[in-house]
Amino acid sequence: LAGYANEVGEAFRALVPMGMVWASYAIATAYVTADAVDKGKKAAKEHGGNPGKNTRVAVAVVDTFVWQALASVAIPGFTINRVCAASLYLLGRTTRWPLPVRKWTTTAIGLSTIPFIITPIDR
Repeated sequence: LAGYANEVGEAFRALVPMGMVWASYAIATAYVTADAVDKGKKAAKEHGGNPGKNTRVAVAVVDTFVWQALASVAIPGFTINRVCAASLYLLGRTTRWPLPVRKWTTTAIGLSTIPFIITPIDR
């Protein structure tokens, strides 16, 4: 779940200070980094003293980091950001709701979008 913290941050972008959005990305990036380090440790243990161990460990770390960074941070974060931006824009153009109501509605739309984004990625 920590890997998806930035999606929550993006959903709340209209309501919270920018520092909180960036903090959500820091949490997600810390998760991705921890997962990559964990995969590297497992690869090191699996390959013991075999030749090419360092290469295999490096590949495991880089592969995990890149995949997780894209699948857990970049793609879902960008998607939620665009959904929320479009929602806020469209609500501003099509309703006479006060700005706070539009912002809370945008946040609700962003939060409700998260399961639809992460479910296909987690498969």
